[in-house]
Amino acid sequence: MPDLVGDGLRALVITAFSRQILGRRAARNMRTELVLDALEHAIWTRGGQGVKDLSGLTQHTDAGSQCLSRAYTERLAAAEVSASVGSVGDAHDNALAETEIDLYKTELIHPGSPWKGLDDVELATLEWVDWHNHRRLHSACYDLPPAEYEQIYHGTHPALLR
Repeated sequence: MPDLVGDGLRALVITAFSRQILGRRAARNMRTELVLDALEHAIWTRGGQGVKDLSGLTQHTDAGSQCLSRAYTERLAAAEVSASVGSVGDAHDNALAETEIDLYKTELIHPGSPWKGLDDVELATLEWVDWHNHRRLHSACYDLPPAEYEQIYHGTHPALLR
């Protein structure tokens, strides 16, 4: 879900299950690379978590040209991820992403304004994503951080391994 932030654009890839941010990318322009790099980052993140098979997943996006590009749709197909594209102006498939982007803006972007540049936004975003995934409590995750919620679900939480 690309969104204008600071002096650039931001794309975030969020898992609907736990609200964990898996991929992110900042850019100064709205090109396919913005969303493609965020998708690649999400695939890489899941791989680092031991998830190699992404078949059966559905990716929801708006009808932006970047998410409808040949390169992007081919990468989704190669990863065996199904695409679900909402209609123009229809935010139903994107409600979760819009909510997370609003949190991102409220908790990081607006309080930090004005930003000196895209590099400053990128560094602050890295820190915020780590906090969001590992320490921020989410009501959708029974007031647990997203990463901990996933660990419990998959039976890999350190407290469950004792």
